[in-house]
Amino acid sequence: MNKKIELKFGALIGIIIIIALARLIPNMPNFSPMAAIALFCAAHFEKLWKGIAVTLFATLISDIVLNNTIYASMNTGFTVFYDGFIWQYQAYIAIAFLGSKIFNSINKTKVIGGSLATTLVFFTISNFGAWISLPFYTKDIAGLMSSCAAGIPFIKNTLISDMFYSSLLFGGYYLLQNRFASLRLPYLKYA
Repeated sequence: MNKKIELKFGALIGIIIIIALARLIPNMPNFSPMAAIALFCAAHFEKLWKGIAVTLFATLISDIVLNNTIYASMNTGFTVFYDGFIWQYQAYIAIAFLGSKIFNSINKTKVIGGSLATTLVFFTISNFGAWISLPFYTKDIAGLMSSCAAGIPFIKNTLISDMFYSSLLFGGYYLLQNRFASLRLPYLKYA
């Protein structure tokens, strides 16, 4: 790996780590940077699998910290994965795939549209997962609608966090690239 590639990769990883640490700050329910990180990784890593791997690794590490500190009273012993984690991780993978289709170039419209789509993808997958896995939802269309209705109060915070963290990630990296031209990615166009 040459020095320019190492610098770009290191800068991307550094930004992602800093933003992922925001999960550890007490905040509103469903106010998380992880979906925006999935979108950002899909746009900025040339290979989609790398973007997915970085997103899932950042999620896993922050989940381990959260599960064994803030949410420790809800778990018995050291906890890596919590019930329902698979739906969260699948949502981030789907968001990364979506991002890989949106971002052949980066501009404000695509970041805003990607953030809105990210919120809808996360809402859909997480509520479908709740419907499938929680025993109090009937396994019919009424149960699915109940699950979605239960998720509606959380969608506002999800949307706000997706917009906020996407703006922070995409805008912050854009500013860094303007300051340090060596961070520009040759496979992306910026408008």
